[in-house]
Amino acid sequence: MMEREKFDHIEEWLRVIERGRDYAFADMAELCLVLDVIIPLRFKVPDFDKYKETTCPKNHLKMYNKKMGAYSKNEKLLMYFFQKSLTREVVTWYTNLEPS
Repeated sequence: MMEREKFDHIEEWLRVIERGRDYAFADMAELCLVLDVIIPLRFKVPDFDKYKETTCPKNHLKMYNKKMGAYSKNEKLLMYFFQKSLTREVVTWYTNLEPS
């Protein structure tokens, strides 16, 4: 019985989204920190050392920029993939920033 209730809830959620009603995530663009990102063909996100809140944030930024050096002129791309270099609470903080 419990699985059927979950299934019904998911179906209702999808119907609301498909109809575009005032649902918290109706406008997905509002959830993006960086809009209109152009990801180069064959781009592969480098492996990053994750920032763990106990290390120096300035050093983390230096290392991130070093790994993304080939794309240093593409600010939107740098911002878009930055969250992949973060962990735990820092990701939550970053993803809750207001777009500028």
